[in-house]
Amino acid sequence: MLTNYLKIALKVLARRKFFTFVSLFGIAFTLLVLLIVAALADHLLVPRSPESRFGRVLQLRAMRMYGEDSDWISGPGYLFLDRYARDLPHVAEMAIYSRNDPVTHYLGGDRVVSQLKRTDGAYWRILDFRFLEGAPFTDADERDGNRVAVISARTRRILFGGEPAVGRDIELDGEAFRVVGVVGDVPAFLGTAAADIWAPLSTNKIPDYRQNLMGGYQGLFLARSRRDFPAIKAEFQSRLPRVEFTNPEDYHTMQGELETRLEVLCHSLIWSEPGHSTVGRVLLLVVLGGLLFMSLPAINLVNINLSRIYERGSEIGVRKAFGASSAHLVGQFVVENVVLCVIGGLIGLLLAGMLMQVAPGLAPPGLYLEFRLNLRIFAYAVLLAIFFGLLSGAWPAWRMSRQHPVTALRGGVR
Repeated sequence: MLTNYLKIALKVLARRKFFTFVSLFGIAFTLLVLLIVAALADHLLVPRSPESRFGRVLQLRAMRMYGEDSDWISGPGYLFLDRYARDLPHVAEMAIYSRNDPVTHYLGGDRVVSQLKRTDGAYWRILDFRFLEGAPFTDADERDGNRVAVISARTRRILFGGEPAVGRDIELDGEAFRVVGVVGDVPAFLGTAAADIWAPLSTNKIPDYRQNLMGGYQGLFLARSRRDFPAIKAEFQSRLPRVEFTNPEDYHTMQGELETRLEVLCHSLIWSEPGHSTVGRVLLLVVLGGLLFMSLPAINLVNINLSRIYERGSEIGVRKAFGASSAHLVGQFVVENVVLCVIGGLIGLLLAGMLMQVAPGLAPPGLYLEFRLNLRIFAYAVLLAIFFGLLSGAWPAWRMSRQHPVTALRGGVR
């Protein structure tokens, strides 16, 4: 029966080419936009190098410290991370790193600004950078304050014209650092990994950075398994009441939460105080936005489907007169609409693939976009097309099936 429905669907689509073209255009454009959004979400949320282990990583990006008359929201300080966030149970590796700070170089009179991130040795064991030259600096380099650095391929091109850089010196904050490694460029939106230059935490020229509960640092926690996330988060929360404040007259409470990649992204879209999740609100907005975006072309497609009912009134009447049930008629016309939407979805997928090929060249410098079609995005296309077909085809099919045979044979619609 399904084979017959498919044959009829293809013949019907070929019968009225203009209506079919208009329908396919609307479907393809709608699904093209939704696929691009899905590809962006896939690019942001699915772990990829150098963050391929982030399916097992929790992040501490922000804390709130407050008292009766004082309130401070920022990244945690080195002291807090080192004293209260280390040795959490079920954590295989814990790393501390700084936010990116601009550093300036002068090349032949030209001013060049690079982004510097300071890290410890564990940072390089959690992230899997692709090294083009050399290797990362080590725990010993960080402990001893060695002035060594890892640079990006872009920085190598700027400072050394693409020539080998390992063993050569660069100047940071007025001091010479020896390059020990070169890594591939990282997209700017991968905030944990993205930078131009990486140097040991201990090379920070601010002498008291290790004494602050709040500051410009962040933490990475590589769990042994995702199943350990609840236990790790619970242990972290249990430590917050034990924080000893350096200025208890102003502050007495610390608030924050270890977050997954999804939770970090949702917080960047909808701001909330540390420790308050926004995942539910973001997902609700995404679903409502998707449904609203799909509703307008769905309404247009419903109207086109209704016009087909008028044209096929005699066919419907004959089939009902010979005993065709409403369920069979609904099934046939829903299948026809789903076939139309799947074809439109495949066209949208093809257009999305072409757009993803040219998007990296159109992106601003530093984003390093690398969109590619994969099985997940193909699955998104198929599911969206089927959903769109059901959404726009169910009601016209049901209305058509309710016609009385005599009314249908006369060409009317009830």
